[in-house]
Amino acid sequence: MEYLLVGVGGILGSLARYRLGRLVSERLKIVFPLATFIINVSGAFLLGLVNGAGLGGGAYLMVAEGFLGAYTTYSTFVYEGFSLFRINEKANALIYIGSSLLLGIIGFIAGYAVGRMI
Repeated sequence: MEYLLVGVGGILGSLARYRLGRLVSERLKIVFPLATFIINVSGAFLLGLVNGAGLGGGAYLMVAEGFLGAYTTYSTFVYEGFSLFRINEKANALIYIGSSLLLGIIGFIAGYAVGRMI
């Protein structure tokens, strides 16, 4: 049953990431990888929220392990950061990598604090 919960959450998370990523990318034609940035920072906030609220059991498996595990994407973050360096967008690369890490941590802490209030 645990695998089913994680799998269903993962399917929904990957579909949400794909749809949001396409929506942002189609509307904004910029070099900065804003879609992945939004997805990863919002995912960090939501993971903090889930942990702060003390969600457990099957709900945790489905939401945190499944949905958020598939929704956020470390590999794309690394690829896009490296790609910015490769096309000589060094300032954008440093801003993207640094702000993703910083705002991801802040997002998790903020989500955790909100979750504790629930």
